[in-house]
Amino acid sequence: MNISRHEQRVLHVLAQGGAIHFDRQENGKVDSVICFTRDGHVLSDCTLPLFDRLRKRKLIQSRHSAPYRITRLGLRSVNAQLDNR
Repeated sequence: MNISRHEQRVLHVLAQGGAIHFDRQENGKVDSVICFTRDGHVLSDCTLPLFDRLRKRKLIQSRHSAPYRITRLGLRSVNAQLDNR
């Protein structure tokens, strides 16, 4: 599966324990997203179009209105990266 650099970056953060928090409109559609790392920092690469692509490919999922997390398919799709801390 072809995954862009920005998608890889977001999936890598989610694989390390991050989450995507979202706000919904009155009609139920997601209107804003914020990606948090496991340390509580905000990842600026996560935009609404990128979020929609990840969700349509079933690489991320939300259960019971909780923040979006990575799925097993997403874990298999992400490339290994060094953790530069």
